[in-house]
Amino acid sequence: MNVADLIGSRKEVYSLSDEATVHDAARYLRDKKVRAAGVCNKEGKLVGVVSQSDISDKVAAENKCPAWMKVTEVMTADLVTVPPETPLDACLRLMEQYSIYHLLVVDDKGRYRGAISVSDLLTVISSDHKARADLLEDWIFPKR
Repeated sequence: MNVADLIGSRKEVYSLSDEATVHDAARYLRDKKVRAAGVCNKEGKLVGVVSQSDISDKVAAENKCPAWMKVTEVMTADLVTVPPETPLDACLRLMEQYSIYHLLVVDDKGRYRGAISVSDLLTVISSDHKARADLLEDWIFPKR
């Protein structure tokens, strides 16, 4: 299974404009019930990612005003991205290597296609393990 298989059925790509304020970003993340969103410029190119921790650590903890700050001031711009063809096990290794919880998906034309999270990967892995266990159980204890 690869990244495209995982995100292919999603209806929405969570992203914000690089002109958005931190307040806009916080509300967007809350309303969409996601922990991070890509930040794209006017041409639609991914320029960063903003997460709940960015807002908490760089704004709330520093007692700064989110309404006056642009999301570009707090976003992470040093991005770890993967193409849609990337196998999921490679994604898990990248997340572990960089100590990150989200991987950003960018196609060969540089367009942002979404993100996958550790939770997404754990769901797939646990589902796969359950299917294997069920298969073994049926093989060991055939139904008569």
